[in-house]
Amino acid sequence: MMNPLEDAKKEWEETAVTPTIARFPERREHFETRSGIPIERLYLPADPDPDYADQLGFPGQFPFTRGVQPTMYRGRFWTMRQYAGFGTAVESNQRYKFLLAQGQTGLSVAFDLPTQIGYDSDDPMALGEVGKVGVSIPSLEDMAVLLDGIPLDKVSISMTINAPAAILLAMVIAVAKRQGVAMNQLRGTIQNDILKEYIARGTYIFPPQPSMRLITDVFDFCSREIPRWNTISVSGYHIREAGSTAVQEIAFTLANGIAYVQAAIDAGLDVDKFAQQISFFFNAHNNFLEEVAKFRAARRLWAKIMRYWFGAKNPKSWRLRFHTQTGGSTLTAQQPENNVVRVALQALAAVMGGTQSLHTNGRDEALALPTQEAAQIALRTQQIIAHESGVADTIDPLAGSYVIEKLTDELEERATRYLDAISDMGGVLPAIESGYIQQEIQEAAYRFQKDLDEKREIVVGVNRFTQEEKSNIEMLKLDPAIETTQRRRLANLRARRDNAKVAELRAHLETAAQSSQNLMPLFIACVENDVTLGEIAHTLRGVWGEYKPGFEM
Repeated sequence: MMNPLEDAKKEWEETAVTPTIARFPERREHFETRSGIPIERLYLPADPDPDYADQLGFPGQFPFTRGVQPTMYRGRFWTMRQYAGFGTAVESNQRYKFLLAQGQTGLSVAFDLPTQIGYDSDDPMALGEVGKVGVSIPSLEDMAVLLDGIPLDKVSISMTINAPAAILLAMVIAVAKRQGVAMNQLRGTIQNDILKEYIARGTYIFPPQPSMRLITDVFDFCSREIPRWNTISVSGYHIREAGSTAVQEIAFTLANGIAYVQAAIDAGLDVDKFAQQISFFFNAHNNFLEEVAKFRAARRLWAKIMRYWFGAKNPKSWRLRFHTQTGGSTLTAQQPENNVVRVALQALAAVMGGTQSLHTNGRDEALALPTQEAAQIALRTQQIIAHESGVADTIDPLAGSYVIEKLTDELEERATRYLDAISDMGGVLPAIESGYIQQEIQEAAYRFQKDLDEKREIVVGVNRFTQEEKSNIEMLKLDPAIETTQRRRLANLRARRDNAKVAELRAHLETAAQSSQNLMPLFIACVENDVTLGEIAHTLRGVWGEYKPGFEM
């Protein structure tokens, strides 16, 4: 009996694969196992499957269950984007150059807490936190040092920054200008996801309405000026770190994504102009099979939302492209060497699920920021998966597994129930305001902790297979003089800049923030004239106020 899928496959190869290979050749002409067995690009069910086209489809085509690119990793591997940043810009720049020399293919910047919530290093609110959980970047001068020697037309830059994301993007644009790199050549991502800050993380500054305005300003500006930049990375990672289940991670992340798309449409933007620059950020946890299915289900569900809910016409607007980070909350301070194994399993799940970029955590991150050695082992984990495991030689290698397909369907169905409930509440903002989403996550976290305490869930080295000996693992130690150094740098900057121009720009910004004009060009002008991150944020605080949890949104 003829399998009609073979005809569909031939059409896919002619219309999608051949043009892709013409532009981006596959890594090898022939793929085969060590035994010499040929590995095909894509495997199909042996028997006719009437649901195949609707539920699975072909890579690079709706509903994207099997991947967002026609050749996936046979064309090129995912971006190996190790998350790093600590202390001063000089120290972080040295770490980036080390990782790039070790084969990393994209940068991912971690910022310290003052930077994340819009305070300069010399602000009293920053006391004791400068450079602790990321790099301190209060000014364009610091950003220039951070990116010194990094070719911005060749290296993709991802920044985990939310409330002041537009300001940090303005700094990158200004540094690129100094390098002679045009805006339209920049590639990278800003996280820029404020809703999950209200839900799970807490590094917000402004109330929701002006925060959403900043996001739509970025959408609008980048769709015109920086078409290769991901304007948002809608983050399920922190929702999962707060204790959610895989189902909740899909549902609440996509609910936030829906809110951003709707806000942009309400601001008058064309969905097919900005949707292609939306990306996502997911967690990878230890339940290997569920995690693989989670990524596939999220892709399929988002494709349906964009095509049928928002009416996007361009297939590129339907694609859910995502970065993955291995699960920080799964790492243990006990027997930290075991974390190498956990990270390897989680990274493999992300690759099997079709991630576009990946960060692998260091073995020591339950104790401190990763050492250079731990970061190198984490990167080598990705490289071993890419070059030695063979899993990247065929697309969607677990497709057709009874359990994977069942889990994919079940995860999509359960996530859809959450999305329907949130829609009935009026959307994600009312669901956050009522505490519904937070309560669901808290209850899931409580159930897991109870299962852990009663040993229904086992964590090796924590509640079974424990040992008394303490690990002598080396930990990264930060110089306590970092804060003093940063204060001195800012004092020097303020002494030599044109302070009259700074005052003029801040007054202009105050007026513009009360209007509907796009603020991105003004942010660029501000940072180029050495207005600091904290000064810009404080100016906006004066207009918009600050978000206080427990008050109406």
